[in-house]
Amino acid sequence: MFSAYLSRNAPADFQGGDFQDIPLWREMNYKLISLIISRHSGPLIIPMTIVNPAYYDEIIGRLIADGLDVRHFILYASKDEIKRRLLFRISGIFGGDTFALSSIDRCIHAFDNLITGNKIDTEQMSIDEVVGEIAQKCDISLPPDKKTKLGKFLFRMSVLRRHIR
Repeated sequence: MFSAYLSRNAPADFQGGDFQDIPLWREMNYKLISLIISRHSGPLIIPMTIVNPAYYDEIIGRLIADGLDVRHFILYASKDEIKRRLLFRISGIFGGDTFALSSIDRCIHAFDNLITGNKIDTEQMSIDEVVGEIAQKCDISLPPDKKTKLGKFLFRMSVLRRHIR
């Protein structure tokens, strides 16, 4: 949650590497998630990839230990598919290599061996299908999507542009 903030606001010599290695980053995420859940009656969906089991326990494990309803989903795909998606998302549109591309093997290894969760094989799924499956597994009714294909595309591109580091 805070990596985008840090990438935009931290000094240049603070940039690079994995923000998750910073203990304060993990603590801030845990505290913010706890605060939001305590003040919000609906579900909170957080797209976050945590592959270090100790860091996962510091954030997700603590939330569960606090008695919060946490549903963890691993959006899974093959290495080739992940790379294709990242290249489209980042290099294909905005240029440059990213931390995400260099982390593919580490993430696949972690989700195959270290971190458990409800795996959703997204290899052949659209974003809307993934959202629908998560909603179904969480027993959430989604309102009808009234956006056009162009509207969805433009929205997704604006989100991608804001989250690339």
